[in-house]
Amino acid sequence: MDNVNSAVETLVQSSNTLFILMGAIMVFAMHAGFAFLEVGTVRHKNQVNALVKIMTDFGFSAVAYFFIGYWIAYDVTFFQDAETLAAGSGYELVKFFFLMTFAAAIPAIVSGGIAERAKFWPVLFASTLTVAFVYPLFEGIIWNGNFGFQAWLESSFGAGFHDFAGSVVVHGVGGWIALVAVLFLGIRKGRYRNGRLVAFPPSNIPFLALGAWILSIGWFGFNVMSAQTLDGVSGLVAVNSLMAMVGGIIAALVVGKNDPGFIHNGPLAGLVAVCAGSDVMHPIGALVVGAIAGVVFVWMFTLQQNKWKIDDVLGVWPLHGLCGVWGGIAAGIFGSEALGGLGGVSLMSQIIGTLAGILVAVVGAAIVYGGIKAVFGIRLSDEEEFDGADLSIHKIESTSND
Repeated sequence: MDNVNSAVETLVQSSNTLFILMGAIMVFAMHAGFAFLEVGTVRHKNQVNALVKIMTDFGFSAVAYFFIGYWIAYDVTFFQDAETLAAGSGYELVKFFFLMTFAAAIPAIVSGGIAERAKFWPVLFASTLTVAFVYPLFEGIIWNGNFGFQAWLESSFGAGFHDFAGSVVVHGVGGWIALVAVLFLGIRKGRYRNGRLVAFPPSNIPFLALGAWILSIGWFGFNVMSAQTLDGVSGLVAVNSLMAMVGGIIAALVVGKNDPGFIHNGPLAGLVAVCAGSDVMHPIGALVVGAIAGVVFVWMFTLQQNKWKIDDVLGVWPLHGLCGVWGGIAAGIFGSEALGGLGGVSLMSQIIGTLAGILVAVVGAAIVYGGIKAVFGIRLSDEEEFDGADLSIHKIESTSND
């Protein structure tokens, strides 16, 4: 019996390791989606910079999270010998890999907002600091119970803040950090003339669409594999993700009046919003949540560009910041038993937890980007911006006719 139990335990450990590894790989692949979504949206003279930013941000994020961020969030380090680290089929190592791909999404989100006018090295430094300190601070509070915040919510309102796959922890935090960075950078030259918006059309709709497809597919790893163990996997999460995604598509199509940029961001808006409550909502509730998110994205992106003159290139604040906020609150509404959900959520806890995420993101980003702006500067010169980040920073264009 001991041999049988040992074999079963080994099988369970290896199966869980493979399960979360597949999730890590799917979320890792989403970074290609971030890259092509940005490449297709920015002007031709900034395409190389978009690709390079996503790749280098990922590399620096991995190192920052390995040595600092994961330690802050979960009080876990990797300074033991390899034999110790490999115990249990190396599950804890792969769990780090999975959560690191979430952390690296923060600078990938920010990248789309600050495109076309940001300096390279100062912003890369800012990305490293946010992944090392700002993001893991809130991640640890919510997903590891740090500082007793979750315990306080549970004792006060009957349930802690529920964010199954990161509507607020990842997307909300990333979107609000991006807003601060965008405001510090300012508006691109020529974006407004005589107080009116000047259209900078996307350089490549097929690339934009490819990015949206890659992100949408990878998101099922982002959400479903957030269970982190095979015995916790739920088809409800998968179908809720699907329904929220299609709700976002349909709403963005109708409200966005056939605009391909809105249509391809619609599924992403729905998926951002459903992350938090994907494990507790009814599929019809998820459809409604996704549809509302699609409307929120289109309306708020239009409003911030036309009325508020916030030059957020990819609309990452409405997409991730505001749809993430909606997702955090929606989990407390549509996750309730009264609306067909599984229950175990508190609307008040969802509101307070969401506001806490915004606070951490805004204050952290103000310190990081404000400090770097004061010391190094974060914006290209007018001449460099006119020439484009590709030639100014990387000395090469994205395509050649030779």
